[in-house]
Amino acid sequence: MTTYRITELTQQYAKHDMIHTHTELPPIAGPRLRMLYAFLNQQPTLSKHSELYTLVISLVQLGMDTHDLIDTETARRSEKEMRSRQLNVLAGDFFSARFYQLLAEAGQIEMITKISNAVCEVNRLKVNLYIRMRQLRLTADEYFGFAVQLRSEMFGQFSTLLEGTLSRLWPELLNGVSRFEVALDEIERSESKERFEKSWTYWYLLQSGNEEERHRLTSMPFERAFIRDMVEKYDSRKHLNKKLKLAVEAMKAVAAKLESDILVKEISGILESLNNNINNSLPALNEMR
Repeated sequence: MTTYRITELTQQYAKHDMIHTHTELPPIAGPRLRMLYAFLNQQPTLSKHSELYTLVISLVQLGMDTHDLIDTETARRSEKEMRSRQLNVLAGDFFSARFYQLLAEAGQIEMITKISNAVCEVNRLKVNLYIRMRQLRLTADEYFGFAVQLRSEMFGQFSTLLEGTLSRLWPELLNGVSRFEVALDEIERSESKERFEKSWTYWYLLQSGNEEERHRLTSMPFERAFIRDMVEKYDSRKHLNKKLKLAVEAMKAVAAKLESDILVKEISGILESLNNNINNSLPALNEMR
């Protein structure tokens, strides 16, 4: 397998002085990209394009994740906040343009169509999710399912290009790593006052709490002490910890079915990397290490 350098290439193509000066970009989808690159390299008909395909997916995903940072609040903002918001819009468009450019230069017109269709599907899913959020018609499990699907949709399209065992196991592993990433992110969101709104924990507490608690949850701004007490009362973090553990076990079970020792080694490395990302301040997760 050739040297993995997707992270470095993504940073190179996403580099722009104004973007990096005035806004903070989301993290690159590292585990999903590493897994995609490894799978593509195992199929001779795709291996010659493995770096290109993984790079453009990285840029498209980064573009969509950057657009997700744009808030929809109508309150007045400082000049610095307005500039950052505008740069998030432009940055997302800039990264997406890079994907078109790279594929067009390589003559990969069909892949442009395939990825563009996937982007449309992701946006459709987001609209459905946002509508249900506004209407408060969403359970915690439904929200989690949406979040996993949004992370995996762009990558899932490759199951139609892969062959044999690779095609069959790709969706399962992708689902596992996406579930892990969502659960870990939602644990972090449960600890953050700024990111708590509309998180998995928010929807879980909304469906678990009594009438008074639900009323306070739907009132703004959130009271930090109240949220902390509810998280402890309904032990919401325990459920996310369980989702993390189940995701790891599922990935291990699928990895055992792989016919390539190279892929097995790569998946093991990804699992180790995911576990290393777990916050050390969450001792309940240490049993997974």
